[in-house]
Amino acid sequence: MNVLVVSDVESRSLWDYYQPEKVKDIDLILSCGDLDPEYLTFLVTMVNCPLYYVHGNHDKRYESHPPEGCICVENRIEVYEGIRILGLGGSCRYSGGPHQYTQQQMKLRKKRLWNKLRRHKGMDILLTHAAAWGIDDAEDPAHQGFQAFTELIEMYEPKYFIHGHIHLNCSSQHERRIEHGQTIVLNGYETYKFCYETGNPI
Repeated sequence: MNVLVVSDVESRSLWDYYQPEKVKDIDLILSCGDLDPEYLTFLVTMVNCPLYYVHGNHDKRYESHPPEGCICVENRIEVYEGIRILGLGGSCRYSGGPHQYTQQQMKLRKKRLWNKLRRHKGMDILLTHAAAWGIDDAEDPAHQGFQAFTELIEMYEPKYFIHGHIHLNCSSQHERRIEHGQTIVLNGYETYKFCYETGNPI
């Protein structure tokens, strides 16, 4: 299955200079947040495949203008073609805005998912906006990772942990793709395509 991940910055290649052949083989789109809802609506319309999303810390506009035709997977597990996708959006709390959480608040969100994780026997993809604590996150308060995400990864060993929020154009210290135990960690900044079976770029 070919997956397109988008996050944080709208890709001009996909939006301003869209060409059908760029996405003709895409089977699923995952959004890690902080994107114009019109952009997501455009993608799900033109690519004609499911688009699952979580909120970024700048997505207050989704409350009054959510992306049309897209599926929010916040605080739940969505199964697509046998792939179990768990969504937890937002960033660490730094300014008191919407979709910002303390470490304890995110741990509470994780705790409330216990029954769903038990019923689905875990997950295959953990989709978030923020990074995980100690896994290619940053030290400043706004970009610290969540301890709850690291706990989920180490407990359930999903095949993929996909996040945004860490802008790859701002620092050479962060990686597009790393591994943490049995989990492949992908930074979805702007756009990234991969094959679900292998994790190799298309």
